Amino acid sequence: MDFNLNQPVPFDAEKTAKIAEHYHQIIELLGEDVNREGLLKTPERVSKAMQFLMQGYEQDPEEILRSAMFTENYRQMVIVKDIDFYSMCEHHMLPFFGKAHIAYIPNKQITGLSKIARIVEVYARRMQVQERMTTQIKACIQKTLNPMGVMVIIEAQHLCMQMRGVQKQHSITTTSDFTGVFEQAKTREEFMNLINRK
Repeated sequence: MDFNLNQPVPFDAEKTAKIAEHYHQIIELLGEDVNREGLLKTPERVSKAMQFLMQGYEQDPEEILRSAMFTENYRQMVIVKDIDFYSMCEHHMLPFFGKAHIAYIPNKQITGLSKIARIVEVYARRMQVQERMTTQIKACIQKTLNPMGVMVIIEAQHLCMQMRGVQKQHSITTTSDFTGVFEQAKTREEFMNLINRK
């Protein structure tokens, strides 16, 4: 199931009904009246929202990259920065969101720039932890494009820290992972300098 923001969402009726029934029970267990006007359609709405937010399970990020691969004699850094994303923490199913910055140095193969943002979206639209998501994006690009190196940095705010627990409102979590030529400090430093330019 591939959701497109510009098209009607193709929700599976049976799956939607099953998920909605669970949310109906959850709302009751939390002490609310599921029969009051404002909540009558909430289980179905939440069911559809969760299917949209978890659509990454239905998508193949490697295939997305392969769908726009080109041979090009370019061996300098390609950077796509400030990629907005929203994901769901698998520990509390609360959102975390922020920006991803990705660089790779091609080894004869490049991909469409929008595909880099698309694979961030695919991995974000699953139950996640930020650390795993960072590594998954890196590994997908490395495996599919076989570049000279890949580096991924993700900066995010986690509502499981802001709304509950320690309730630290402005904390930012940063994760990074890299391969190949990015193992050299000089190359990583160049990437950091470029993404920090305003």
